[in-house]
Amino acid sequence: MSDTEEGGFVSKFLTLVIGDKRRWRQYKARVKQLPPDYRAAVEGIERYLMHFGPMDGDNSASLFEDVADLFERAAADGTPIREIVGSDPVEFVEELIRNYDKGGYVARERERLNSAISRAAGEGNGAV
Repeated sequence: MSDTEEGGFVSKFLTLVIGDKRRWRQYKARVKQLPPDYRAAVEGIERYLMHFGPMDGDNSASLFEDVADLFERAAADGTPIREIVGSDPVEFVEELIRNYDKGGYVARERERLNSAISRAAGEGNGAV
């Protein structure tokens, strides 16, 4: 793969993950304006989301923007970081992901699994 092809692949991948580059730059500029501790928290969440978050560009962009909104408001109000994320930051981020993953492949497969088990167990069709 040439450098040009590789660069195109990386650009397409990033667009898939983060969506529109303009939105991504705006998000990054907002995060840069946060107080250092809030910025560090958002950057930690961002790293986690890059690995485990929704892979749909639009959902990802909205999720990142909403995280920025949340932390901007919290910083303005002086809300402590632990009050935002709670005692388990992983669970906090996983809940965010679940809220943005409704139309994604994983959510559909989870629903299919739940339906299959319910049918197999005779639930919902009058059988016991």
